[in-house]
Amino acid sequence: MVGFILFLIIVVIFILVVAAASIKVVKQAEVKIIERFGKYSFTAEAGLNILLPFVDKVRAVVSLKQQTMDVTPQSVITKDNVTITIDTVVFYQIMDPVKAVYEIESLQKGIAYIAITTIRDIVGKMDLDSTFSSRDAINTQLRDVLDEATDKWGCKVDRVEIKDIKPPVDIRDAMEKQMNAERNKRAIILEAEGKRQADITLAEGNKQSTILNAEAERESSIRRAQGVRESKILEAEGNAEAIKKVAEAKAEEIKMVYGAIMSSKPDDKLVAIKSLESLEKVANGSANKVFIPFDATKTLGSIAAMSEAADKKSSK
Repeated sequence: MVGFILFLIIVVIFILVVAAASIKVVKQAEVKIIERFGKYSFTAEAGLNILLPFVDKVRAVVSLKQQTMDVTPQSVITKDNVTITIDTVVFYQIMDPVKAVYEIESLQKGIAYIAITTIRDIVGKMDLDSTFSSRDAINTQLRDVLDEATDKWGCKVDRVEIKDIKPPVDIRDAMEKQMNAERNKRAIILEAEGKRQADITLAEGNKQSTILNAEAERESSIRRAQGVRESKILEAEGNAEAIKKVAEAKAEEIKMVYGAIMSSKPDDKLVAIKSLESLEKVANGSANKVFIPFDATKTLGSIAAMSEAADKKSSK
């Protein structure tokens, strides 16, 4: 009885060992490379896989996820003989697990060695300043070389990034001094340019102000001249209107006097007497000379004759 129980225990253990050896569970985004009698048999995909116990063996577990690898910082000599340290990281993904396992002993070491030699080749053709300003170009060239070289290993290099470029301490100090000098130079240039622009703007403003003042003065002079001209025109028109009114009034007065005289029907003697009275008033004026019309002399002669006749008559 004891022997039978021991036999059952051995059988159960054997079954468990066989089950453990034949049943393999593969995680998502992973594959397992299975060998049979030391030769590649198949690739176990994600999920439950059945192997032949004691015959099939798992050679390697390969991750299909994108992976990152830090390349050891390398000292590189630039074209102008400056030693710099470059720190790089590589992003890659295994596309063919069988090639990644059987085509190279260590995929990461192969990527690292190619990255190191490629960096030295690329940076060795550039001077120090170009290495800082051409990071994108270096990354692109390095990725293309790595992607082409690792294609036969079933690997695809997606990105290569230079994390840091460290020049020697003395070079870094010299670069900082140069940068400070450049900043000071740019500051001085910008200040001078700003002052120049301010002077130009001020001069333009003064010029524009002078032009505007001249135009305003000219416009003011024109308006004053127009005002004086219009004032004189209005004054002349007013004087002409006044003279016209006076003349019209005189004409009306003369017309009224003439009408009154004509309505009284004067004879020649009355006219002659009135003429003499008018001449007397004229003679009493401030003028030194009196001009008597030729027709008036006849009248005066008639009047003189009448006066003599009147005197003779009174003496008789």
